[in-house]
Amino acid sequence: MNFKKVAPILALVVTTSLLGGCTTDTTYEAQSTQEATNLQENKEEKVYVVKVQNITDHTITAVTGELTQDGPPALPNGETVTGDGPPALPDGETKAESTPSALPDGEAMTNNTPPSDEGGMQSFSASQETITFTIDDTTEITIEMLQGTQEGTLDQIGVNDILEVALNDDHTAKSIIVKNLNAGGGFGGSNTVTQGTSANTIDTDKNITDGRYISTGDDENALRVDNAKVTLDGITVEKTQGNSSNTENGDFYGQNAGLLVTNGAEVTIKNSAVNTTVTNGNGIFSYGEGTVVNVSDSVIHTTGNNSGGIQTTGGGTMNATNLEIETKGNSAAAIRSDRGGGTVKVLGGSYITNGTGSPSIYSTADISVADATLVANNSEALVIEGKNSIALENCNVTGNMGSSNLDENDSVHNIMIYQSMSGDAAIGHATFTAKNGSITANQGDMIYITNTTCTVELTNVALTLATDTLLNVSGNTSSRGWGTQGSNGGDCTFIATNQAMNGKIRVDDISILDLTLQQGTQFTGSINTENMSGTTTVTIDDSSKWVLTGDSYITEFTGDLSQIETNGYKLFVNGEQVK
Repeated sequence: MNFKKVAPILALVVTTSLLGGCTTDTTYEAQSTQEATNLQENKEEKVYVVKVQNITDHTITAVTGELTQDGPPALPNGETVTGDGPPALPDGETKAESTPSALPDGEAMTNNTPPSDEGGMQSFSASQETITFTIDDTTEITIEMLQGTQEGTLDQIGVNDILEVALNDDHTAKSIIVKNLNAGGGFGGSNTVTQGTSANTIDTDKNITDGRYISTGDDENALRVDNAKVTLDGITVEKTQGNSSNTENGDFYGQNAGLLVTNGAEVTIKNSAVNTTVTNGNGIFSYGEGTVVNVSDSVIHTTGNNSGGIQTTGGGTMNATNLEIETKGNSAAAIRSDRGGGTVKVLGGSYITNGTGSPSIYSTADISVADATLVANNSEALVIEGKNSIALENCNVTGNMGSSNLDENDSVHNIMIYQSMSGDAAIGHATFTAKNGSITANQGDMIYITNTTCTVELTNVALTLATDTLLNVSGNTSSRGWGTQGSNGGDCTFIATNQAMNGKIRVDDISILDLTLQQGTQFTGSINTENMSGTTTVTIDDSSKWVLTGDSYITEFTGDLSQIETNGYKLFVNGEQVK
């Protein structure tokens, strides 16, 4: 359950642990004058920096301490970043070409104000005192990230998190900031829009036919359209040489892209070809609010890492019709978005990727696709990060995520919905909808949901599974920085309409599933056959059916039990066998 406001329960307790192993417990009275050495106090509140030791319901126990400034920040797996390396992404790879692996592409962010810090990584130095405090319905929770902050919830606080806590006189938390100790140095991205140079720039309104635009320079676009209304028909864009000095400037702002449209420009592109062979050689890039790209009947080929087909960031708009896109590099989604997101609409065409960490769609935006073929030959098919969406209609989707670059406990999947906490995607509710068409998984679970809340809606989609798992809603090890282990589960509302689906559904003990089967849906499968303790609600209407393929354990059922065929197995609701 996600919640920010909860009822107060206990008073604040401070425990002092002596070096000899003895402890003394002292309860604060209203007029107590005792102060911890790291305490800052005013008439209304007391401020602590603490490290969480235990969370029980609405009560947190933590050790007090202080923050000290260290050297450069570290990646979630403990590796030191060099300035250009981004956080690890779903396929276990990073955006920077100089690091071992590549991410499934960017993330979006709506708050560009960085946390206050003088640079480098901070560390927590513990004292010998612990405190226990509670959260009430007025507590404000903020999550500090690499490039800003987001409103948070209690279930986003986990054991070992570092908090800055302001306590009221009644010993409840007035505010909590979940600290990001990597915030000072970031991962090499700039808060300043850095787009490099351009070999060719159009900054006045005009129509152009059969032009050819070439770039071989570092951090250079082959063609840039800046604050102009332009039509391009039958042009060729070639970005065949030129290094990218900073992969995140390429991912976020279009540096080194083939064709960059920026600064409120409106561009129509048709019957054209874009070819790039360099890192950050995104084919066509739409950056910034008010920028609109309308591209149709064109071909885009990219071969470098971090080189998507069409890329949208900073609130830009991309409208694509009947494109042929193929990418070969890692972290090179065919339809790609990153920091700041935007709006992407795709109609028709073929969108194929071949690299690792290169789904056919990576969404940190609102992306809708209809009547298209989407194929990821060496990656999961689709990824949604944070408060963003993918909507498909009449699409044929195929994914083939390998496991060679993954850790032992990592998930192999076809569709992933998650929150990385890297700071490039707003925290919030994700949405995935698919109507008609097909989705094929060649490896792994069909759908994996972790460290986020989301809605999944399937309507008359032909599903082909690679394994026996249809849906996996669960936490993760936090090795990639996706929340805190033990409190980073998924929360999914899953609605199946006129849908045939089969396979196992798994909901772990820190996750939630609300499953609705309606309008002729038939689910042939099981839920939590291992008697996992995740919260699972199932609703079935009179036209739908659930055929068990194993003993199933749920916490709540709504509907007529006659709509369930046990098939020789048992159904348990809240531990009680009902069929």
